[in-house]
Amino acid sequence: MRLIIRDDYNAVSQYIAEYVRSRIIEFDPSEDKPFVLGLPTGSSPIGLYKALIQFYKEGTLSFRHVVTFNMDEYVGLPEHHPESYHSFMWKYLFKHIDIDPKNVNMLNGNAEDLLQECTDYEEKIKALGGIELFIGGIGPDGHIAFNEPGSSLTSRTRIKTLAYETILANARFFGGDIHKVPKLALTVGVATVMDAKDICIIITGQHKSLALAKCIEEGVNHMWTVSAIQLHPSALIVCDEDATNELHVKTVKYFKSIEQVQDQLIGRENLDLKGSVRRFSPKLIR
Repeated sequence: MRLIIRDDYNAVSQYIAEYVRSRIIEFDPSEDKPFVLGLPTGSSPIGLYKALIQFYKEGTLSFRHVVTFNMDEYVGLPEHHPESYHSFMWKYLFKHIDIDPKNVNMLNGNAEDLLQECTDYEEKIKALGGIELFIGGIGPDGHIAFNEPGSSLTSRTRIKTLAYETILANARFFGGDIHKVPKLALTVGVATVMDAKDICIIITGQHKSLALAKCIEEGVNHMWTVSAIQLHPSALIVCDEDATNELHVKTVKYFKSIEQVQDQLIGRENLDLKGSVRRFSPKLIR
């Protein structure tokens, strides 16, 4: 596992956007061999999505042969409700890039058979050869997707009852009325994320510093579901300085030293004007 520390949210977003771009370019996707990308919603990835849109506008990145799978969706919320994750993704990313709508996959929280919807989602991921790169954000309690504390680390896409704390936190998006917040969601499982060939987690802000510390400095724990990525062979966390407030000083120095050595040995990522030439593979060192 690698930990990359940047000054602030904007720098974190830019780093991850460049990482995503380089992975897609390296993969060289085609119609017969698409790049499969897992995506989150929430405040964490908004800066990332803005940067990806800019890459598309500059002509340095195309999503024409990219297939996406989103992490989660509320149950019972109309697809075009302003707070649905379907609406979120089209507002902040999909409508601004050249992705084919048929390559966008999102869980349907209004499906007649929710259990079958979850099964079909897993099967579609499998049929495409699995997810190449899964981007994720976390909550202050260390949950990834809607895998809240106590979720099984072997969980798959499923129906999830939301904790009261989650409902309360999300009430701000529903006019402060907790009664309007959906109580159920569909979510990919921890194991679904762990099956991805690469995982990249965004962690920013002091309010998520304890979760980062639990993930980096303590053991795997189902009460902090993001900690499962310790077991992944190719996991990357990108955080800002504020998120490191609960880490030991020696931990921060350790990960910064690894990045310094990597820079000395193989150089920083460097794209040409077309974004097609790279000096090193971002997967080279873990």
